[in-house]
Amino acid sequence: MSLTGKVALVTGASRGIGAATAVELARRGAHVVITARTQGGLEETDDAIRAAGGAATLLPLDLAQGEMLELIGPRLFERFGRLDILVANAGELGVLSPVHDIQPDDWTSALAVNVTANWRLIRSTARLLLAAEAGRAVFVTSRIVLHPTAYWGTYGATKAALHHLVQCWAEETRTTNLRVNLADPGPVATVLRRGGFPGEDQARLPKPQDVAGGIADLCEATENRHGEMVRVSPIPL
Repeated sequence: MSLTGKVALVTGASRGIGAATAVELARRGAHVVITARTQGGLEETDDAIRAAGGAATLLPLDLAQGEMLELIGPRLFERFGRLDILVANAGELGVLSPVHDIQPDDWTSALAVNVTANWRLIRSTARLLLAAEAGRAVFVTSRIVLHPTAYWGTYGATKAALHHLVQCWAEETRTTNLRVNLADPGPVATVLRRGGFPGEDQARLPKPQDVAGGIADLCEATENRHGEMVRVSPIPL
C-alpha cells in the first residue's frame, strides 16, 4: 500500500521515536501532521522531513490538555478532508518508586498522557480513520506490560491500561478496513529510557530511526496482525 497522498498524525514527534517515525512516513510519501509540546522540537522534525523530501504540518499541543484533543479530528477534516494514519507515540515515564510511595500528581500526569490522551485521540479521529480506504492506527507500547517490574508501577500500569484499551478497540473494528496495532520498539536510545536507566550506555542501543521503519511498515502493510502487539525492534527477543 503506497503512502503517497495519505495523511498521518504522529504524536510525540518533537524527538525520539515519534520524530523518526514522522520522517520515515514522510519519506514514503505521506503528509505528516506532527504534534508535541515544544515548538522548537517540532521545527527540528519539520527540517528533517523537508530534508527527506517530505512535507509536514506542525501542531504544538500538550496532550494533557484533554479537551483540545477532541478538536484534532474536526480540524484535520477541515484542513485535509481525511486522516489515514494515526501513530500514537507520546508517553510519560512517571517517577520510579515503590507502589506505596507513588505520588498522586505523578500518577495523574502519567495517566493523562499514557491513557486518557490516547482515549481522546481515538474518540476524535476514529470516524476519519474508519472512513479511510485503509486506515491504520499504531500505538507505541512496551513489553513491560507483560512483565511487571519493581518500581515501574506507574509506567507499567498506565501502559497496561493503554494495551487493553487498544485491543478492545481492535476487537470492535475487526470487520472494518481499519487495522489497529500496538508496536513494541524494545530498548531504544531515547530520553524517556534514559530517565529509567540513567547509567545505561545508550551507544549500545538501537537508535529511534532503527525502529521507525517497522512502525511505518505497520502503517503501509496491506496485511498485518490486527489487534496484536508487534515487535518492531531490530534486536531479536
